[in-house]
Formats: sequence, C-alpha cells, structure tokens
Amino acid sequence: QIQLVESGGGSVQSGGSLRLSCTASGYTISSGCMAWFRQAPKMQREGVASFDAKGIPNYADSVKGRFTISQDNPKNTLYLQMNSLRPEDTAMYYCAVDRYCLAYSGGWYYPQRVDVWGQGTQVTVSS
Repeated sequence: QIQLVESGGGSVQSGGSLRLSCTASGYTISSGCMAWFRQAPKMQREGVASFDAKGIPNYADSVKGRFTISQDNPKNTLYLQMNSLRPEDTAMYYCAVDRYCLAYSGGWYYPQRVDVWGQGTQVTVSS
C-alpha cells in the first residue's frame, strides 16, 4: 500500500517562504514521476510542479521562478521550496505519485491521471 505523508505547511505573510516535504512508503519515488498539486476553496485542483520521465522539472506559470521542486531518493522524499509567497498561493497542497509520468503533458496538468494522493498540507499566505 502506497502512502504519502506531507508536512511543512503553515501560515506566512506575503513574501515569506515555506518548504513542503512528502515522504513516501510502499513506493520508490525514483521509479516513476512525482508532482505537487494544490486546491484552493471552491477551485479545481491544479498542478504546481512535477518531474517528467527524464527527471526535468516543470512548473505552472503562476509559480515559475518562485517555487522549486526537488527530491531526495535515498530518503524517498519529495520537496517543494516556495519563496516569495503570495496570498493567491493559499491552498491545500498535495503530493502525488504519477507512476507512468502521464499527469503532466504539453504544459498541462491532468490530476485525473494521478495514481496516489497524499492527505494534503495547508498553506495560508496573508497580505
């Protein structure tokens, strides 16, 4: 059974930083692709950052230059460093297993192609 446990969320002021972590069990994150999604209240879940099959990071336009995705394979942990946070970044952030690297394609994210979701960690940015 695959489990993803996120941590690192919290409340910060605009311009602040947070680092999210996602530790996987029952699955080796280097065997497929991993991604971060987020969902604000009353909004659809949207892709934030991911690795493609070649290990190249991809980002949503709204976070480019501010967020950095990384992973530590020996620790089986995915990270999301978030800098210059804005109130519009406020959302529940979810770690995702994308076993066959299908959840990101051609600049678009497809949450319906995600195989396993974490429970989420809340990020709140105040102005």
